[in-house]
Amino acid sequence: MQVFVSSNKSELGRRAAADGADLIRAALATQRRSTIVVATGASQFEMLAELVSIPDIAWDRVTAFHLDEYAEMPSTHPASFRKYLKERFVDKVPIGTFHEINGQGLDGNGEVLAECARLSRLIAAHVIDVAFVGIGENGHLAFNDPPADFVTEDPYRLVNLDEECRRQQLGEGWFRSLDDVPRQAISMSVQQIMKARHIICSVPDARKAAAVHRTLEGPVTPNTPASILRKHHDVRLYLDESSASLLTTTNMT
Repeated sequence: MQVFVSSNKSELGRRAAADGADLIRAALATQRRSTIVVATGASQFEMLAELVSIPDIAWDRVTAFHLDEYAEMPSTHPASFRKYLKERFVDKVPIGTFHEINGQGLDGNGEVLAECARLSRLIAAHVIDVAFVGIGENGHLAFNDPPADFVTEDPYRLVNLDEECRRQQLGEGWFRSLDDVPRQAISMSVQQIMKARHIICSVPDARKAAAVHRTLEGPVTPNTPASILRKHHDVRLYLDESSASLLTTTNMT
């Protein structure tokens, strides 16, 4: 794992976006299309703003998959990740294909499982060149909260959100109260994320420092889902000084 520490969130976003763009261009130089995974949340604000402004990416040859979305979430809700990506990514670039997660009206039973199966069939036909992800305050990877399932091969799955995860969503201002935060979501699985050729992981802010410390310097364990990234052949982790503040290692740039 390569770890890059920037002085602030803006610089973090520039570095992560520039490296991600280089990886997309490299993939397009050797193949007809490139496939990426796009994440959401406050950690991705700066990176996405930079990525969509970078020139000379043939976005019309790019297929993008949505990382995760709440169950029973209409796309008009302020916390909808589909709304987030439409406003910050899909409407900003001439993307070739965007496979969104439709959480609206899903009841957590047959409908949500059918949506997981639909997405799983779609992504099975692709090799992911670049996955843009983050790390949660509880160490989650996508919405795979601890203890995460490191084994399942299902590309998309229905997951239960723990209270720490739900409190993070409230603290970021997406909801008016904890009761408003959904208890379930559709998430890309850990194993599917790990199949990506390259992973760009953006993690700013002091509130992520403990999770970053556990991810890099604790054991690889489902109790810190993001720790599995240390088993991947090419993960690039982008931190700011605040999120890196608890690290003791000097193997950073």
